[in-house]
Amino acid sequence: MKDPLDSVENDAQIRRTALYSTLAQVPEGKVVSYGQLAELAGLGRAARWVGRTLSQLPGDTKLPWHRVLGAGGRISLPVGSPSGDEQRARLRMEGITVLNNRVDIRRHGWRPVEHSG
Repeated sequence: MKDPLDSVENDAQIRRTALYSTLAQVPEGKVVSYGQLAELAGLGRAARWVGRTLSQLPGDTKLPWHRVLGAGGRISLPVGSPSGDEQRARLRMEGITVLNNRVDIRRHGWRPVEHSG
């Protein structure tokens, strides 16, 4: 008989894989919100889960975690925190304007092209 914990762990891994592969597609100079990233990854309304999962990425990750913002373009990480300062610096290096701890989502938001069959 299968251990039910195996399928729970497997589901979690599938969710993380969907999240990471979607995040990897966010192009330089563009941003997404936690909620939009969850939606694009097929995870529904899982913005908080996305935030928690991204906070657990290893320090040397190649994923562009810095391109993920709170609702309305708000930077969630505190000003003055090492990760918050790094996020702001990375965004600015990509040509994204950070003003009052926000990014203009209309200008810098990523809108992947929907391909209809």
